[in-house]
Amino acid sequence: MSPRLVDGFGRAITYLRVSVTDRCNLRCNYCMAGEVQFSPRQDVLSIEELEFLTSAFVACGIRKVRITGGEPLVRKGFMHLFEGLSRHLKSGALDELCVTTNGILLAKYAQGLADYGVRRVNVSLDTLDPVRFAEITSGGDVEAVLRGIEAARAAGLSIKLNAVAQKGYIERDAETLVQFAQDLGLDISFIETMPLGEVKSNCADHYLPLGDLRSLIARRWTLADTEETTGGPAHYARIEETGGRIGFITALSNCFCEGCNRLRLSATGALYTCLGHDEFTDLRSIIRQEGRAADLEDAIRLAITAKPRSHEFGSAPVREPALKRLMSALGG
Repeated sequence: MSPRLVDGFGRAITYLRVSVTDRCNLRCNYCMAGEVQFSPRQDVLSIEELEFLTSAFVACGIRKVRITGGEPLVRKGFMHLFEGLSRHLKSGALDELCVTTNGILLAKYAQGLADYGVRRVNVSLDTLDPVRFAEITSGGDVEAVLRGIEAARAAGLSIKLNAVAQKGYIERDAETLVQFAQDLGLDISFIETMPLGEVKSNCADHYLPLGDLRSLIARRWTLADTEETTGGPAHYARIEETGGRIGFITALSNCFCEGCNRLRLSATGALYTCLGHDEFTDLRSIIRQEGRAADLEDAIRLAITAKPRSHEFGSAPVREPALKRLMSALGG
């Protein structure tokens, strides 16, 4: 395959997020409804198919792959995917293989991930308070997440915490989360809620612009903007008192699409070039046919030429979700 992927706006596409499942062992109120219709098992790609597709993107010029869900660690056989993809790290074709998880099962798998070349893991953590954590996640145990974080640190993994900035929750927890991250020497990013799917917690009711949250944090710490990046959409600031780093992912209040370098592949083989659009390219049907390699490259490149300039969420959410697709289908 020919290297390098460039969209119609001249943006180099180097980052692929691969969802290995739309299932999860939590039910966070901003992500999933109480009753969720998961993809039929026959529609979900096998681990071998996921590896084949991901490898095709690497051959096209993708340099960073992030494995997501749902919750990726609940997918049966997911470690075989990391084992297979680790060869691209060894060859130098891939710069980074990382994972985003809710941390519930991380203690079990942290060392294995490190053994297969994973160096960074993002852990979703919206509060350290056990009661609020259980409320947000519909019964989750924050202690399991904290054990996962400790196991990841012991395995030598670099950890970034992700917290969704839900109004009515995050104001009580932001300072504690930042202090927790500083104490452990971890990065932390705050993420604006996005209007995706019919979920328990309406985005319009709980939307908090991150400028407001930053002002709250700045009451205690001095924040200095930085041009640092980890290859994602976060804008980072350094805490002058500690040297720690805080990211702000402003999907609505300050759209970051101009420099978007990302693609998203669903567990069913749907390629989305933008989180904020419904249009996708069906790659599953291609790889389940004979003589698939040339057709696959053509489909990938054609999809990327049609990548939109930006999402269409607007600058603040309305009552109805912008898309019916749940956040859990693509891992954000």
